[in-house]
Amino acid sequence: METIQSRAAQGRVADAPSRHWVYRLLPRALWPYAQLARWDRPIGWQLLLWPCWWSAALAASAYARPEDTLASLLPSPLTLALFLVGAIAMRGAGCTYNDIVDERIDAAVERTRSRPLPSGKVSRRQAWTFLVLQALVGLVVLLQFDSFVVLLGLASLVVVAAYPFMKRITDWPQLVLGLAFSWGALMGWAAEFGDIDGPAVMLYLGSILWTIGYDTIYAHLDKEDDALVGVRSTARLFGENTKVWLAGLYGGALACFAIAFASAEVPLPALAGLVAAGAHMARQIRVLDIDNPDQCLALFRSNNIVGWLIFLGLLGGGLWMALKPAVPI
Repeated sequence: METIQSRAAQGRVADAPSRHWVYRLLPRALWPYAQLARWDRPIGWQLLLWPCWWSAALAASAYARPEDTLASLLPSPLTLALFLVGAIAMRGAGCTYNDIVDERIDAAVERTRSRPLPSGKVSRRQAWTFLVLQALVGLVVLLQFDSFVVLLGLASLVVVAAYPFMKRITDWPQLVLGLAFSWGALMGWAAEFGDIDGPAVMLYLGSILWTIGYDTIYAHLDKEDDALVGVRSTARLFGENTKVWLAGLYGGALACFAIAFASAEVPLPALAGLVAAGAHMARQIRVLDIDNPDQCLALFRSNNIVGWLIFLGLLGGGLWMALKPAVPI
């Protein structure tokens, strides 16, 4: 541990506390916990949240009929709020768990060596306690749903627990991340219908492909350090062919989303969101420079826009269905 701490003390690096408003609000003693949960990096919980919100919006507008009311065609605000709290809590718990598992790897990577565990700002016991507290928040949220949704949510923990170890044994850790981060695509539908049907499965598959794509872009930030410490990733696997792979992954994601929309018979205007999201994905691929870490980070974060476009498209479809003039028979 002395070696880890001495290496971590070599100056301020990317994952040190920033000027984010979270650190201005919290006492300094809580800063390491904010780092563990990545509260100053909202893109993580945002990307975890989008499949949940997409699924809730897809379920609300599925099989829409002219006589449906506006309220029935839009996702419940309470459901959206519960998914929001749950995403923040479980993303924080997941990051904390990942840091516990990866403590020694983080100590060897420049960007991560100042994280709380390798730098000695918190002990492993403190980190485990913080993880449990966040998980309890997630459990409280989950218990607001029916038993099927509760069991479905608990099942995701198997994938979450496996993820940190995948970078050691496979070139496809991003696939396992996709399995975990896309789980909400099943949850929103299950909350509405109490079951998992075809549209939810296709939304889940599309979300997995999307996750592999955007996390490959993110993994290019660390590819040199990853090569030194033996961490594997799709960024290292794809290499110079990353753009070709991204075209396939993003294209496959959009195709799965379109199939989900069609099989759920959502109002046609919802497709506008997919078209806009596809344009944004195409731009990511076109401008990507895999050797420019700052640009890779910016493009990775821009996937929050993809989330908004698809979600707003689904809301727009529901609004259109509710507000369009009735067609006489």
